[in-house]
Amino acid sequence: MPLQMTNPTRNLIYGLCGMIFTFIVGVGGYRWAGWDWSDAFYMVVISVFSVGYGEVRPIQDEGLRGLTMLVIVLGCFSVIFVSGSLVQVLLEGQLRRVLGYRRMNAEIKKLNKHAIICGFGRIGRMVAADLKSGQKSFIIVDKDPRRLEAARDAGYLTLEGEATEESVLLEAGVTRAAVLATVLPSDASNVFITLSSRDLNPDLMIIARGEDPSTERKLVQAGANRVVLPAHIGAERIAHLILFPEATELIDDAEKSHHLKEELGDLGLGLEEAIISRYSIFSGKTVGELESMHSGKVIVVALHLKSGGTQLRPNRATILHAGDGVVAVSRDSELTRLLELVPQ
Repeated sequence: MPLQMTNPTRNLIYGLCGMIFTFIVGVGGYRWAGWDWSDAFYMVVISVFSVGYGEVRPIQDEGLRGLTMLVIVLGCFSVIFVSGSLVQVLLEGQLRRVLGYRRMNAEIKKLNKHAIICGFGRIGRMVAADLKSGQKSFIIVDKDPRRLEAARDAGYLTLEGEATEESVLLEAGVTRAAVLATVLPSDASNVFITLSSRDLNPDLMIIARGEDPSTERKLVQAGANRVVLPAHIGAERIAHLILFPEATELIDDAEKSHHLKEELGDLGLGLEEAIISRYSIFSGKTVGELESMHSGKVIVVALHLKSGGTQLRPNRATILHAGDGVVAVSRDSELTRLLELVPQ
């Protein structure tokens, strides 16, 4: 891909080329007149930069006088041109930063009911990509200039600063935001950000990341509505892959199907998996009884039998046993009850 240059950069290159051309013509002319390399080069330098030390050798020949005048004119013009272009290049970088900062601030001030992502690490990048695909307005807050540059290259709104400072959260529009996700790798920072955000906006939906399971309670007490433990989720996922590979594949297929997710979401439905424990009230009951007990808000779409095999669209008379995996479509309000099939 060819390098694209701005006008000041192009002008600077043209000016330098003109200056080199002047040196070549001047030095070549003096050498042709019999001067040595040192005197020829020195004469061109003091002529181009108008130093005025005097002539290196007496110039009596009309041709040399004409060459000297040409070197002075071309040299002065190229120096002025290069100097002006260099100032333009330097100022352009400064102006771009200033104008970019002002434009970014103007866009941030227009945000309303937006999301704030504190941290642009591995998790922050994935959250931002999903929000962008979902056309949700958001802003990224991070103190690392390199991460912010990557975020801006991706077309995201950014704000440089420490998210634990209230002034930075206010600048990010926390009082107007609908949700804040603090996904920093430091539990202490996430707790502090949660406390500050809750104090600044009591109605804010706060989703916090936790590394240590013991931090979950602290984050909830600090004001987080939801706490996500990546390590815990990863461990659960691995366990499901080992225990219920076929049922897990069914869920994966549904998650990968964008249209199905949208259709279920529009209806207030979700797809979940749960394991029936030996103490569950559903152990020994039929699929029809499970669905009836939830007033028809739960529809079992698959069973992964402990004895082996998977039944798609199981008969309502099928008996559920402890250890069976249940995959069901249900309303959001019923998901928690369905998950209670798994002992905590």
